[in-house]
Amino acid sequence: MVGEIAIIGAGMAGLSCATALHEAGRTVTLFDKGRRPSGRMASRAVSADGQDFAFDFGALYMTGRDAGFVAQLQAWEAAGIAARWPAAGEDAWVGTPVMDAPLKAMADALDVRWSSHVHGVRRDGGRWRVELEGEAVGPFDAVVLALPAEQVVPLAEGVDDALAELARGHRSAPCWTVMLGFDAAIDAPDLLDGHGVIDRAARNPAKPGHGGGEAWTIHADADWSERHVEAERDWVVAQLTAALGERVAGLPAPVVGAAHRWRYARSDGAGVGCYWAEGLGACGDWLVAPRVEGAWVSGRGVAARLTSQTNG
Repeated sequence: MVGEIAIIGAGMAGLSCATALHEAGRTVTLFDKGRRPSGRMASRAVSADGQDFAFDFGALYMTGRDAGFVAQLQAWEAAGIAARWPAAGEDAWVGTPVMDAPLKAMADALDVRWSSHVHGVRRDGGRWRVELEGEAVGPFDAVVLALPAEQVVPLAEGVDDALAELARGHRSAPCWTVMLGFDAAIDAPDLLDGHGVIDRAARNPAKPGHGGGEAWTIHADADWSERHVEAERDWVVAQLTAALGERVAGLPAPVVGAAHRWRYARSDGAGVGCYWAEGLGACGDWLVAPRVEGAWVSGRGVAARLTSQTNG
């Protein structure tokens, strides 16, 4: 039986996969270059002018359409870390009190090695080693790459060329995100759909279970983000603030303005669910569809493939 598994990446896909494997009795170690769980469900707290602002600056909300994911959302709701957000649709949910709360809960129950930058994976006889800065850890019975397609390619090349080719064909588009904090509520709907430069914008404290000052997250249009992917952050803040001003009459000057560039934000989705072959797997929304739900489904999928093979 495959008992010891390494997962590279502790976002939704990696944590979903690890949770399922842990529940199946496997020993799982996750490696992530970050210092905390977030991925594209990231949240940030900022204080300015005597106010506290909380920004969900990755996914603005999650959809629940897959039956398994709906059951997971309901379990998170019962635990007080997720809630429905009808303003975004009948199937829309958010983490509470911030979007990354479900990720934190999953990570707390698992062995995650934070600040661990993986440089490669390699076969070692019939097992696997994970190459970190200055050391190779393992051996492991299997490795799962829970990463954006672009980051899968260099790890899979020369190890599993079929996976590398699959990932190479499903690159992600970038997305500029701007966080704006105002000293008073602005006159606008809680969720603004796309118009011009803006793909979508949301009032964070309007989400159930959220609080803090008037904090807005704005996602830029995909084409605009692609054209300006190397732009300076201050310029991006100015452009998206102006774009919001075109939608909101009398928009005051923000007291907080920051930008985050997501290099790997939107994939067209390979439509294969997950990948598993000869001890190496991959999961992520790029294998399903570009949604939080897709990442969760993909992670569970590769865990099921691994456990069914090793139990057979």
